[in-house]
Amino acid sequence: MVRGKTEIKRIENATSRQVTFSKRRNGLLKKAFELSVLCDAEVGLIIFSPRSKLYEFSSSRYIYTCLSYPLFVLRSTCAKNIDFSIRG
Repeated sequence: MVRGKTEIKRIENATSRQVTFSKRRNGLLKKAFELSVLCDAEVGLIIFSPRSKLYEFSSSRYIYTCLSYPLFVLRSTCAKNIDFSIRG
């Protein structure tokens, strides 16, 4: 059975939006952990909730991951929301 494609737009109901945020946050943290273990990748993830609560994951010491980021940002490409919304 194939699941229907979910339209990506803001959820208007505040309760539903919070529940979706919590579920997706947990899924994203799990995927970050899996990526770091399976591929031996250094992964750093920062999430701020709509209520400004911080959630973070790092496969190594977070400060080292953050400090190494500026060394790579100028010579790599970054994807933004607009890059993904154009794709069909």
